[in-house]
Amino acid sequence: MLEPTDTIAENTARLHVRMDGRPACGRIELAGAKNSALRLLAASLLTSGTIRLSNYPAALLDAQIHVGMLEALGKRTTQAGPDAITIEEGRMPPHRLAWDGRSIRNTLLILGCLLARTGKGRVPLPGGCKLGERRYDIHVQLMRDLGAEVWEDGDDLCARSEGRLKGAEIHLPMRSTGATENAVLCATLAHGVSRIWNPHIRPEILDLIAMLRAMGAKITVMGQEHIEIEGIETLSGCDHRVIPDNMEAITWLSAAVMTGGDIEIAEFPYDDLEVVLAHLTAAGANLFRGEDALIVRGGRPFPIEISTGPHPGINSDVQPILAAWAAAAQGESRIVDLRFPGRYDYAAEMAKMGVNYRIERELLTIHGNAGLLQGTTVCALDLRAGAALSLCGLIAEGTTVIEDAWQIGRGYVDFAAKLRSLGAEVSLEPQGW
Repeated sequence: MLEPTDTIAENTARLHVRMDGRPACGRIELAGAKNSALRLLAASLLTSGTIRLSNYPAALLDAQIHVGMLEALGKRTTQAGPDAITIEEGRMPPHRLAWDGRSIRNTLLILGCLLARTGKGRVPLPGGCKLGERRYDIHVQLMRDLGAEVWEDGDDLCARSEGRLKGAEIHLPMRSTGATENAVLCATLAHGVSRIWNPHIRPEILDLIAMLRAMGAKITVMGQEHIEIEGIETLSGCDHRVIPDNMEAITWLSAAVMTGGDIEIAEFPYDDLEVVLAHLTAAGANLFRGEDALIVRGGRPFPIEISTGPHPGINSDVQPILAAWAAAAQGESRIVDLRFPGRYDYAAEMAKMGVNYRIERELLTIHGNAGLLQGTTVCALDLRAGAALSLCGLIAEGTTVIEDAWQIGRGYVDFAAKLRSLGAEVSLEPQGW
């Protein structure tokens, strides 16, 4: 059972981490994937039927925000334990999401679902991690391609159509995860056939498509080339299991190797992480595949050279975690993030702990030396930055204090408790202490 201080809540100010040179050892049960669960929640707006999600990461702060938005739109939600949720419809969703709380980027998908089902929608402009310049012009264009009028009104994004959306040829200018998801969601209820060209086919999108198919949607994936959707008038409810979180899996894998530990990761999503695993195996990870788990038996982190890219390449979310790996490696590592080149701000926080780095355009170079890291006070600028700083705290001398630790709770379930189960000294400090 978790202690009250194990839960990273919205009011969590600081996370204290100390390892004192001990290896991280234990077994980790992965939560359902944040990047999948939020999309599945949005998809529930497409139907009046009941949606039941298992392996659902209910403790995630972003999931709780999203559930609040669904309830504001007339849905009734019931939690059955820590990893299951039932979503029912109390009334037809209104056209406007009235929300004055913290926003998340998923409001774009909420807009798409409201537009597809009711013919109009109005939502707050998206929030979430500020990763360089995350525009939403592709979302606007795909809705227009399907026959909608889209405009901004103050801090809201609005859309409307005359009757049902109309099937269209949607050509995405880049492989955008969010735009692919929104195009799929909108097209399921459109009149006629839609084709989404140059989609980003990644595990979370396939999970969304699997749930939509269980709801009755007619969707065919033609590899990375295009997705074909034959729109139908209504969708039903369904039962669906959220895929395991591949980002959490890489986080704990890195913790094991960085500390020379021994961690068993249950339900490890091998197929989703082939490219990352190939890089990390070459960079010193000792990995053993069990029947239902990956066993990471220590190893020693070597320098890495990676570039992020569309799946099956290395996701941009992974690179802050691999920057922590680089900090533990002896020598020079190079990281290129072409998708979000402004995502290196966390390196300045790592530098407070003694990490030597430089940034040249899209290239981040880290000169690692784990023995020189010192615990100090740093700030979680976003979700993955917070996790990366926590990993650095495991190999630093003394205590690392991570401010704005609530960011970590946006994407990791029971993060503090899991760190503690691996041998770390961990405490949480709420606001106002």
